[in-house]
Amino acid sequence: MKKLIAAFAAAGLIGAIACAQEDAPAPEKTIDASASAVFAGGCFWCMEADFEKLEGVGDVISGYAGGLKQNPTYEDHEGHLEVVRVPYDPSMVTYRELVDYFFRHVDPLDDGGQFCDRGHSYTTAVFYSNAEEYDAARAAKEEAAAALGEEIVTPLIEFTEFWKAEGYHQDYYKKNPVRYRFYRTSCGRDRRVKKVWGDH
Repeated sequence: MKKLIAAFAAAGLIGAIACAQEDAPAPEKTIDASASAVFAGGCFWCMEADFEKLEGVGDVISGYAGGLKQNPTYEDHEGHLEVVRVPYDPSMVTYRELVDYFFRHVDPLDDGGQFCDRGHSYTTAVFYSNAEEYDAARAAKEEAAAALGEEIVTPLIEFTEFWKAEGYHQDYYKKNPVRYRFYRTSCGRDRRVKKVWGDH
């Protein structure tokens, strides 16, 4: 992601991408977000954009989780994964439905990162907070494996703590739609997801 961010200075490329279809910014939501779930799916900008399209989900927050380092930052979050915290209304969408949705927006066969972003911090994970969530996540993972006919490498990790990312990462796809679309397209995220999942 860092290499592609540097490439944003190429005005000609950005101008060309500007003509491409962009993610329509999700309207601000007011829901009873009495629950939350945490997922790691590569670049948190993309996961934030994907989850905010889902009915029953509130304003998604980008951050870091899974590591031991206190107060991680974008420049120094060794051991952590890029994650999103997804606030949701359980009367509108369930934790299991969120996990199913997550799997179909990532490449759960890749244990080295996601798409063009490589390394531990970009690998996938589903975080669970209790036995009920663990059972739901495990069932979703098994169903995904059956659908693809391959092993799902995404681990299920017990949630401990979420660290909010810097302000400029929040709502990035809304605040910088052209740069975001350039990044997402260049990284090949949607092409790979379609190749992995097809019509599943």
